[in-house]
Amino acid sequence: MSDEMKNNMPDPEEEDNLVELIDENGESTTFEHLATLEYEGESYLALCDPESEEEDLEVFILKIEQDEDGNDVYNVPDDDVADAVFAKLVEMTEDTDQDD
Repeated sequence: MSDEMKNNMPDPEEEDNLVELIDENGESTTFEHLATLEYEGESYLALCDPESEEEDLEVFILKIEQDEDGNDVYNVPDDDVADAVFAKLVEMTEDTDQDD
């Protein structure tokens, strides 16, 4: 998968939370949007394959940036940042589970 993808996001009110991202080669991939998170002043998306079972869930972390035209683009952060953002996602999930 490409390190940079452009946004083709649906209305956030859609119940499936599906996001279609298009890479620089014009290839589109559909993900399920899990969360948008802030980390060290930057915004990140947490996405997964919508066909994945919970026990096999692979989470993708992408940094939200803007291109020269002001359009959102999504880049793969370095491993340390991705790990920290994922840890924040897990913490949020655990907090939500404890509230239930």
